[in-house]
Amino acid sequence: MKLIHSGKVRDVYEDRGDIVLVASDRVSVYDAILPTPIPDKGKVLTQLSLWWFEQLKDIVPNHVISATDVPAEFEGRAVRCKALKMVQVECIARGYLAGLGLKEYERDQAVSGIALPEGLVEGSRLPEPIFTPTTKAELGAHDEFITFADVVNQEGEDVAENLKKITLDVYKRGAEIARERGVVIADTKLEFGWDADGVLTLGDEVLTSDSSRFWPLDEWQPGRPQFAFDKQFVRDWAAGTGWDKKAPAPEVPQEVVEVTRARYIEAYERITGRSW
Repeated sequence: MKLIHSGKVRDVYEDRGDIVLVASDRVSVYDAILPTPIPDKGKVLTQLSLWWFEQLKDIVPNHVISATDVPAEFEGRAVRCKALKMVQVECIARGYLAGLGLKEYERDQAVSGIALPEGLVEGSRLPEPIFTPTTKAELGAHDEFITFADVVNQEGEDVAENLKKITLDVYKRGAEIARERGVVIADTKLEFGWDADGVLTLGDEVLTSDSSRFWPLDEWQPGRPQFAFDKQFVRDWAAGTGWDKKAPAPEVPQEVVEVTRARYIEAYERITGRSW
């Protein structure tokens, strides 16, 4: 296999004309990779993505060829995939107000140009899920909010409408399934690409603790930070260290590693109904 790209979390290999996508145990916050891995994180992300791809395959084709035809050393954390020409837009759906979306709202009472009602607070459920795309920045750079009109200008109206519809359909299906299992999916990021036949295809990962915000439904309470089954716990720890959010990032204490691992696994178990 030939390594063709190493990202924040995933390494991408070319093999026999296919892509082998390998999820590492690396964790990134504020666009920096932390030096301390989270054990089993790559496997949890991969297995949760595979579960979701099955739940969503009637909405959109996905890039998965095989979860077993991968090198033995990557077993459980790798997927053999179709090679895609990636769309240069991060497709984000938000059903609740949090993170950068909250900051945009507090400044503009809008996110990605979409006006929202007055009086919303951290953790508020939005009247309807919204499509809030961003740029797709290089490693170490920040994604920036763009409007739907920007996506139209870049990709054309038909493609932009399709990206928006599929993103919201995936989010709504995922949020409904997760809510039945006691998990709020506050928001999620999706990536799409074109396969060899020109079919718009869901790639990368889907509805994981790295690409989404997961909150326990029974503890959700607008107006305060939410308990997170995702890497928000590590973000909060990192922000509290006094680190300037530039490389090199600080080592993560063992107790933070253990709590983060446990939260990733709990999200997997709650959503899939499977034991880790």
